[in-house]
Amino acid sequence: MNNKIPLTGLMSAPAPATRALARRLDGAGGGALMAVGSMFCIQLGLALSVRMFGRLGPMGVVALRLGWAGVLLLVLVRPRPRDFTRRDLLACGVLGAVTAGLSLLFMLALARIPLATASALEFLGPLAVALYGPGGGRKRWGMLAAIGVVLLTQPWHGGINPAGLALALGAAACWAAYILLTQHVGDNVAGLSGLAVSLPVAGVIAMLAAGPAELGKVTWPLLLTMLALALLNPVLPFSLELLALRRLTATAFGTLMSLEPAVALLAGLLLLGQLPGIVSGFGVVLVVIAGIGAARTGARAPAPRDDRDPRPASGDPPRGVVPHQPPAAASRQ
Repeated sequence: MNNKIPLTGLMSAPAPATRALARRLDGAGGGALMAVGSMFCIQLGLALSVRMFGRLGPMGVVALRLGWAGVLLLVLVRPRPRDFTRRDLLACGVLGAVTAGLSLLFMLALARIPLATASALEFLGPLAVALYGPGGGRKRWGMLAAIGVVLLTQPWHGGINPAGLALALGAAACWAAYILLTQHVGDNVAGLSGLAVSLPVAGVIAMLAAGPAELGKVTWPLLLTMLALALLNPVLPFSLELLALRRLTATAFGTLMSLEPAVALLAGLLLLGQLPGIVSGFGVVLVVIAGIGAARTGARAPAPRDDRDPRPASGDPPRGVVPHQPPAAASRQ
């Protein structure tokens, strides 16, 4: 007599839950979670980087962060030249230049105008994508986010230095281009290979921009500290943003970026004890509502089904059949 208790049901029970979680992460909700996670990494990385400005300077911090990030991605991903077309390599190179421009221009703007004003001006980039980019039709969320950011940052306080204004607007243009280019590269280059090409380009450009005046201050302890900061920002958040842009339209992603000033305000409250006023608090509420609205309506349309695909319309593919793959999702500061 066989007294063994069948374990088939117990062993297979987690599979449906795992598939359900995977399906949820593949949709707009998963993309929104990745985008928000990226924002928290960036804000924490910026908060830690500020402490390094006195020892290395803003340009030196940006250069080392991007430089280390480029090295890390090259080592971890090891992109193969044969996996890229000439057009893909060009797009990755342009994305790297835009990434370096975004970081450097924003840091230079902060040296001339207040942070709140610079942040509000920089947000004009993703806001323009949200309002006028491909997959539009959600202008109500973009407008709501714009009102929230204005209330949150209150840019009318303080004067605006003309050079600082120009630099912040340049950073805004770079941020808009970054969103569109990241999605383009992510749709044409598999995995993180596109990022592993664009970030080294950004690192080289930032190193050349910083020059020996700032990089001459580097010591071994500073070099190791910046390696840790590079992992936190930009390696992890850039990877999350690339994955998020595979699940969201550029329009929805641009609107979701309006949550970043709210994340910064939360970091200030928790880490620096800065209590927001009533107007700023209301601005946070507006951008959160706009971000939720963008996430619920911003999923990218699935790739058209190939009639030659032997896979059933739903469920797992037949045993021995390789699932049909849509075009691989080929690739900020």
